[in-house]
Parts: sequence; C-alpha cells; structure tokens
Amino acid sequence: MKRSFLMICAFLVATLTGMAQGVLKGKVVDNQNLSLPGASVLLKGTAKGAVTDQNGEFILLNLEEGSYNVLVSYIGYGSKEKTVQIQNSKTTEVEFEMEEAAIEGTGIVIFGDRLKGQAKALNQQKNNANITNVVSSDQIGRFPDANVGDALKRIPGITMQNDQGEARNIVIRGMAPQLNSVTLNGERIPSAEGDNRNVQMDLIPSDMIQTIEVNKAVLPSMDADAIGGSVNLVTRQAPNGLRISGTAASGVNMLSNKPIWTGALVIGNRFLNDKLGVILSGSYNNHNFGSDNIEAVWYNSDNGVVLEEFDIREYRVQRVRRSATLALDYEFSANHKLYVSGMYNHRDDWENRFRMRVSQLDDSFDDGDFTQVSSGVYQTAGRVEFETKGGLDSKRNKAARLEDQRVYNLTLGGDHLFNKLKMDWSMTYAKASEERPHERYTSYRSSGQNVTVDVSNPEKPLAILTDISDNMGIGFNGLSEQYGYTYDEDLNAKVDFKLPYSDKGILQFGARYRGKNKDRNNNYFEYEPLDEEAFGATIGDVTNINVSDRNFLAGSQYAAGTFVDPNFLGNLDFKNSSLFEESDILEEYVPGNFNAKESITGGYVMADHQLSSKLAVIGGLRLELTSIDYVGNIFDIDNETVSRAEGSQNYTNVMPGLHFKYDANSNTILRFAWTNTIARPNYYDLVPYAAFSPEDEELERGNPNLKPSTSMNFDLMAERYYDNVGLFSGGLFYKDIDDFVYTITSQGYTDPQFGSDLQYSRPDNGGTASVFGFETSFQRQLLKNFGVYLNYTYTQSSTTGIEGREGEDLELPGTANHMFNASLSYENKKWVVRVSLNYASDYLDELGGEGFEDRYYDQQTFLDVNASYAITPKWRVFAEGNNLTNQPLRYYQGIQSRTMQAEYYNARFNFGLKFDLFN
Repeated sequence: MKRSFLMICAFLVATLTGMAQGVLKGKVVDNQNLSLPGASVLLKGTAKGAVTDQNGEFILLNLEEGSYNVLVSYIGYGSKEKTVQIQNSKTTEVEFEMEEAAIEGTGIVIFGDRLKGQAKALNQQKNNANITNVVSSDQIGRFPDANVGDALKRIPGITMQNDQGEARNIVIRGMAPQLNSVTLNGERIPSAEGDNRNVQMDLIPSDMIQTIEVNKAVLPSMDADAIGGSVNLVTRQAPNGLRISGTAASGVNMLSNKPIWTGALVIGNRFLNDKLGVILSGSYNNHNFGSDNIEAVWYNSDNGVVLEEFDIREYRVQRVRRSATLALDYEFSANHKLYVSGMYNHRDDWENRFRMRVSQLDDSFDDGDFTQVSSGVYQTAGRVEFETKGGLDSKRNKAARLEDQRVYNLTLGGDHLFNKLKMDWSMTYAKASEERPHERYTSYRSSGQNVTVDVSNPEKPLAILTDISDNMGIGFNGLSEQYGYTYDEDLNAKVDFKLPYSDKGILQFGARYRGKNKDRNNNYFEYEPLDEEAFGATIGDVTNINVSDRNFLAGSQYAAGTFVDPNFLGNLDFKNSSLFEESDILEEYVPGNFNAKESITGGYVMADHQLSSKLAVIGGLRLELTSIDYVGNIFDIDNETVSRAEGSQNYTNVMPGLHFKYDANSNTILRFAWTNTIARPNYYDLVPYAAFSPEDEELERGNPNLKPSTSMNFDLMAERYYDNVGLFSGGLFYKDIDDFVYTITSQGYTDPQFGSDLQYSRPDNGGTASVFGFETSFQRQLLKNFGVYLNYTYTQSSTTGIEGREGEDLELPGTANHMFNASLSYENKKWVVRVSLNYASDYLDELGGEGFEDRYYDQQTFLDVNASYAITPKWRVFAEGNNLTNQPLRYYQGIQSRTMQAEYYNARFNFGLKFDLFN
C-alpha cells in the first residue's frame, strides 16, 4: 500500500510539473510589517480565493494567464485591492499592507495591542474551513495567563482540571481529557504521565505560543482521535524583519508569601535577502507555592453516614519552568521552502507533603464503639498516621520529592509547489519524560488512638487526635525510597497534497504515520532501622517540625500537627547496612511497570468545492489502522513471583466527514459538520496487571479487552462578525458515542486471589453515550474604549451499559452542564485593563459501585484581573492578579454537601515590564 501510494505521488509530481498554469503567491502584513493570519483573499469575478496562514502568506493555483483584481479583507482593517498580471508557468508575488480601520458609529475604536490580537484570532476563526475557536497572543506577544491551560479555559465549551492551582488537563464540551488531543504545529505531543495519554497543559508557558486553535469539528485531513476536539498550539514564526520582545516580572504567592520570578525573550529576523527566517525564544518561571488540603472517604455504616478515613495535608512546592524554541525557514524559490523547528520544555517540581491521616473508622462505627458528644460529633478509636514526603538531601533533590518533566520535539518539513500541485510534508521526533529520583517517605502510625470525628457540617468534616499531645507518642511505622521513570517517544511523518480539479474545487489527499513507544520503569525499597530505639521509636524521638497553621485555608480547626523533618529524612544513609535493612518490595512497583508500542498508519482524501458564491462544502474520508503491543507484569502475592503479561490489539477505522460553510453575507456565516472520531484507551489500562495494596485493602486491575471509543458528531454553528472586531455566535452540537471507557470503583469486593472487603477499581467499556449541547459567544467593542467578551456552553449527557447500574440514568463522566466566561476590558492609547470571570459547574468525575460512592468535581469560579500601561508604544508595564476568589479544587462524594477533597491555593500577583522592538 505504501509503495503504491509513493508511486502515485511520484507520477503526479512528474506529470504536473510540466503543466502551464500560473500561480499567485502573496503576503499580508499590517503597517508595522507584522504578518496578518486569517486574511480573506479573493480574485474578483471568479470563485477562487484563499486564506493567509500563520505567516500571513497565501497561494492561488491553476490560474489562467491574464489580469486579475485581488481583494484582501481583514476584520478591523477594512479591505484593500490590487491588480496583478498572471503569466503561464510562472509564480507571481504580491504583498498587501493593511491599515487599521475599525469603526464604531462615528468614533474610531482604540486599536491597541489587545484588540489587534483579538482581530487576528477572529479573522482566523472566521475564515477557517471547519468549526474552530482561536486565541491569539497580543502584539506584545504574551497571553494574560501563565500557562497554556489557563488561556484555554477562556474559550467557549472548555473547562480545565487543575493541579496545584494551575490548569493541567483539558475538558472540551464535556469530553474528558483522554477524549481530546493536543498538537504542536499540527504534530502530536507525547505525554509525560505514566498511565494515560493526557498532555500536561501547565508544562508549556504561554510565552512560547503564538496562537491556540481549538478544532471542534475535525477535517478528514486531521488526526481523528479527537471526540471532544483537537487543540493545536502554534509556536512563534520568524518575523518579516528584526523583532525583539521580552518580559521581566516578579510577584508573590499569597499562600507561601514567597516571590515569583518570570522572564522571557524572543529574537527573530530574516537574512540572506529575506530567504532565511530565524526566531529564537526562551522563557523562565520560578514559583514557590503550595496548597492546604483536606480529604475524606465517606462510609455508610450501620450507624449512619460517617467518615471511614480523613486526611489533613499541607504541600510546599517550588516549580521551575524553562522553555526554549527555535524555528528556521529557508525559501529556495517562490515555490519551494524548507523549515526546521524545535521546542524544549523542562519543569522541575520540588515538593514536601505533610499528611495526617485518621483511618479504620469504619470498624468502630459498625461495632458501635463510639460516643456521641453532640449532633454529628463523636469520640472513638482510630489509626492515626503522620507521613512526611521528601527526598534525598542532595543538590538536585533538596530533601524534597523531585518530579522532573521534560518534553521536546524536532520537526523537519517542506512546502513545495509543482505548478498546480501543492505538497507539504514533515517528519517529527518527540519525547516526553518524567523522572522521580530518590523519592522518600517516612511515617509514624499507631492504632487505637482516641480521636474526635466531626461530621456536623459535612462540607467541613474533621477527624483528629482528641488530645494533640498524643501526636509526639505516635510510633514508628516505616521508611521507603523509590525511583520512577516514564518516557513517551514519538516518531511521526505525514505528507499532504492539494490539487485543483476545477475552478471551483480542490482535491486534497495525504498519508500519515505515527509511531509511539511508552515505557514505565519504577522501583521501591523499604528500610528497617536495625535499632529502632536508637533511630527514634516515636515522632518525639526524632528531629521534627510542627506544620500546624492557624491560617490554614480550609479552616483553623485543621491542625496537621508535628511530623518528621524533611531534612532529617533526606540525610538518612539508607545504604549503610549497619543502620538499615533494605527490602525490595516488588508488589509496590512491578504491577505498574509496562511497555507499550503503538503504530497508527492513516490516509485521507477530501474535496473542497465551492458549490456557489455563498456555499462551500468539504467532503472526505479518513482511514486509520491501529496496532498496539503491550507488556506488563502480574505479581503473585502468595508465591511472591512475577509473571510477564503480554497482549496486542489491531483494528481499522473508516471515518467519513462532511462540512458545509454558507456565507450569508461578508460577515455572516452558517456552518454544519458531520464527523466521525475515535478515542483509543490509555496504554496502561490495556495491560492485564493486578496492583494490590494489603495495607489499604485496595485492588486495581487492567483490562486487555478494552475497545476504542468511537463517536458520530453533528455540529451546527452561526457566526456574525463585526468590522470593529466583534463576534456573536451560537451553535448546537450532538455526539453519539459507542464503547466509552470509564473507571468504576466498587467497595466490599471479594477477589479469589487477594481476599475480601476490598476497594476494587478497573477500567471498562460502557455501552453508548449521547451528548447534546449548545454554545454562544459575544465579543464587542462598546462606545470608544470598552470591550466585552461573553460565552456560555450548556452540555447534557446520558449513558447506557454501565456495569451494575444499568437501571440508572447516569451522565457521562466529565460532562459539566454549564460553562461561562465573562471579561470586561478598557483600552486607550496608554492603558489596558481587563477583569475576567471563569465558571464551570460540577460534574461526575468517577463512578462508584453505587451512587453513594460516585465522585464529583465541584463547581469552580475564578476571578482574574490584569492591567498594563504603555510608557512608550514599545515599552509597557503590567500587573496581574489570579485566583482572587481563592477557588479551591473540590471533589464531593455522592451529594454536593459531602466534601471528599478541598484543596486551597490562595491568590497570586505579578507585575513587570514588557517590550516589543521591531522594524
């Protein structure tokens, strides 16, 4: 098949090179010589047109010899027309310089940096062939958000799952992160996480990105694993002349009261008579922060709903991001160009965690071994543990758990024109990795402790030592050190062709290969002091630290207590056999180690046809062949042996698609799309592993019988654009999903190998799911200086075929019913001020064996403010405030009042200087 395809390609290139039609190639810039992507280009009197790419360039093929009037239109800039002369067998080049011309009534709208960035986004969104949302950086080149995830949550239909106060995993139109894809310049980004396909959006700083494109209805030319949608991150392109921009900033995190340091620099220019373009960028961010956290497991005991387990956790974190990008392009001629681009992202997280846990409360409440002090307040006995997470006290680890995540990619590609045949190709190597060296834990734990349990307010549950002085007498439980390393390696290639088959249509076809190798290799050792009394039999006998904080954000009643000092833990010499006995604990890590190899070979064909002056249609077919081989481990707990578990899957998906675009007038567009997409299971979920924790009585298994989820999608969208840089849009969407994958957790499970009364979790395929929703967006300039940005998305879902709960009307996990964004801005020649609100309602996150055990991600509301002042047109000072509402990450169990987790981060503030120098 591959050989036949290459022969066809070679034949087309050879035969079409000699054809005699003319070509028009052009570039559209503003009056500062900055490229304008998304411009509409039309040959007047014909049905031929084009849209400029990220470099502001366009190309029109298969033109008869003669004179043409070329009309370029751009929201916020008006229109411009030029006459060009086309000659056979030649490429004619033309450049348009657009002037700002945004009009509101009789007054001119202030066209500052923010509005210019918005104009670029709206023009791309308007002229894209499919249903998209676009976020563009402003002319200064910086989003108002620290990372790409925070910028994404402003887009209609998108909510983010947070980790340590930053947006990490993307949910599109209620579709969980594993149902969406993320690409960098159209190429897939590997995942640094060990057990899923999710791309960590908080790993990539927004300074490195020029444009974010969210494709909500994918074309046949795009990778099909995007049931919710596909996010494409476009890095900076080489400018048309020398451009130097940068950011220098500092700030403070209100929880840690420690400084934040940020710096970024971008340098780009063109050389060798503008044939060679070069752009280099770098970014640095150093943030000391943390979180105050409580977690609860609720239990329906014989004596009512109470706590089974409860944690108070305090996190202290330092996060350092370093990023760099380099892009080069060389134009050999008007018809041939090569480019090389690369990005490197490196994030270090140093974390200390102090966790106080009260457990084994279920036995006390079932047996009636408790005393009720008042309504919802009890005295009983429980197991109490004080655990310190840290690491080796070295220059690299700093006595903290180090999580070293890196993602890098390198792409080589080319754009070629053989008369009427256009060919684009690229090859990409990418790798993501996560390393956790010398990660250490120590815990002191004692059973039968007198504890107080307070569930009088289930939103603020509490279980804690009745006498806090008992903390110092808690006995030694364990010491451990582990190493974790996961990598995800991609090798991708693609080739795309465009061939006009008439004055009104273009045939597009291409081939795609994606090869992946994902591997996780962990270990885990426990260390027993040979002389426990000498080491420290109780917390009071070792170097310790009291982390209780009267300003604990969840409430002053949550006093975590006294723990082993991380520096003491970090300086223990575990390799000294006269002090410690080392044990290799296979069951802790062997079931989690795996290797997966995946190859996806695909191809597509589609036609883009202009049915009339107003109506265009794209129809096509995509074929993808998937092959996965995986190797895991099964640990036999009785014989303490490890056996190898292997498996494979092979399947083919044929996915047709149809897109209609109707231009009612120059600024009003109606769109309809019918698409078919896929979501492949997480690699680790396919491995037939069994991970059992005797201590926690928890069992997890893989499922080698998981099938990929498939979806048929329907989208209808109406868009009205305004010349003064505005938009009003509204649309409907529907998804019919088969074999969706969900995780189910059951309590009281009996396993023939691991015993009874277990908490059992495993992935499984459901039956069908349907998702219906609508979204609307409004952006306008009000009066002369004010702007408003609003969007709202409603989503409703239902499912069938969930094991053990077939009679219940359950929603699809990850589906938030309501998502809302609002932003009010003020801008004049000097000032830009913006207040932004982001809201997402609660949604089902993970299914339990019954409704009481279901886990929900609670509603969240974020309020952010940013402002800047232009000292000169090219130098600007700014200030930002994020999470002013101190929005916690909150989960609840079963009902909204029953807190399962509440993690608080507090607000953060930044201020600094930005500059943009160009000619």
